[in-house]
Amino acid sequence: MVAINTINLKITRDSDIMINKKISIKDIAKLTNTSITTVSFVLNGKGRISKEITKKILDVAAKNGYEPNRMAVGLRTGVSKVIGLVVETIGGPFFGAMAKVIEEEAEKEGYRIIYCSTNNNIQKGKDVIRMLSQQLVDGYIVTPMKGLEKDIQNLVANEKPVVLIDGYFPGLDIPHVLVDNHGSAFNAVDHLLKAGYKKIGLITADLDLIQLQDRTRGYKDALKINDIKEDKRLIFKLPFDTDKDKAINAIKAFIKQQKQMDAVFFTTNYLGTMGLESIRQLELNIPKDLAMISFDDNEIFNLYPPGITTIQQPTYEIAKSAIDLLLSQMSVDRHDISKIKLQIPSKLIERGSTTEKNRF
Repeated sequence: MVAINTINLKITRDSDIMINKKISIKDIAKLTNTSITTVSFVLNGKGRISKEITKKILDVAAKNGYEPNRMAVGLRTGVSKVIGLVVETIGGPFFGAMAKVIEEEAEKEGYRIIYCSTNNNIQKGKDVIRMLSQQLVDGYIVTPMKGLEKDIQNLVANEKPVVLIDGYFPGLDIPHVLVDNHGSAFNAVDHLLKAGYKKIGLITADLDLIQLQDRTRGYKDALKINDIKEDKRLIFKLPFDTDKDKAINAIKAFIKQQKQMDAVFFTTNYLGTMGLESIRQLELNIPKDLAMISFDDNEIFNLYPPGITTIQQPTYEIAKSAIDLLLSQMSVDRHDISKIKLQIPSKLIERGSTTEKNRF
C-alpha cells in the first residue's frame, strides 16, 4: 500500500499539488521554469520581463491563488496596503454601516481593512493599536477615547497617517470627522421645547467621551437659550457596563422618580432602545405621558408606535470623508491635513413621539 502511494505521488503533477497548499514564489518559479528573481520582478511589477513570461507567471499565480505575505512586503517596501480600523464596537449598526463604506472605498485603491473593537476599554485600545503597528499597517482610522492620546501621538510622530472618527482629542492637531454632536443635541431639545415640553430629561452613558460631553452641552445650551432653568435631577448617567436588564430597571426607576418630566432625550442608540423597553414596561403612553427623542436612527424607532423622533447621523458622509482624508495622507504627495476637522450636520427625523402637546 505504501508503494502504491509513493508511485501516485511521483506521477502527480506539481501544478496539482500546489492547489492543496499555499503557493510560494519558489513554487511559481518551478512551475513556470523561471528563476525566483524573475517571478519576484513580475509579481512586484518591476524589471523588464517579456509579455509572454509575465503572462505565464501571472496565470500560474492566479490559478493557484497566490497571495503575497503582506508583512514581508511591508518590511521590504514600507507599504503593506492595509488600513487599521479601530472603533467602539464593529457589531453595532452605526459603526457597522461606516465600516462597510470605508472598506468599499479602501478596496477601490487596493487597500484591505483590519477591523478591531475596543468596547470603550482603554487597555484594549492600547493593545489593539500596538498589534496593528506590529502588523505594519499603512494608516489608521480610530474612534478616540480618553487615555489613548499618547498612543495616537506616537503613531503621528512615527509618520503614520491617522484620522479620528466619531470623536476627537481637544487641543491635538489630528484630523477628525464626526457629526455635529453639540448642534444635533441642541436642535433635538429645541424641537421638544417648541412642541410645548418644558421638563426635559437627559439619559446618557457615564463615559468620558467627548462626543457625549458635546451632546450634554447641546442639551444644556438649548435649555439656557430658551430661558429654562437646568434641573440636575433630570440628568441621569448610566454606567456603560451595566447589563441590559439592570439598565432597563435603572431607567425605569429614574422615569418613575422624575414624575414632573414630560420628555426625555437619549444620547445614544442603545440607550434609546432600552428606554423604549423601559417606557413599555411602565405602560406609559408616548408622547402623552412622556415624549422621547433618541440620538441615532434605528429601524425599531420607525416601527414602534407612534414612531420615535431621532437624530439621524450622516453615516455615509462621515465614513467617506474619513477614508478620503486617510488616503490623501497616504498618497504620493503626502498631503498635510492635520488642521482638517470636519463636523457634519445631522438630520432630525420627526415622528409621533414628539407631537405638539396641544394636539392631545
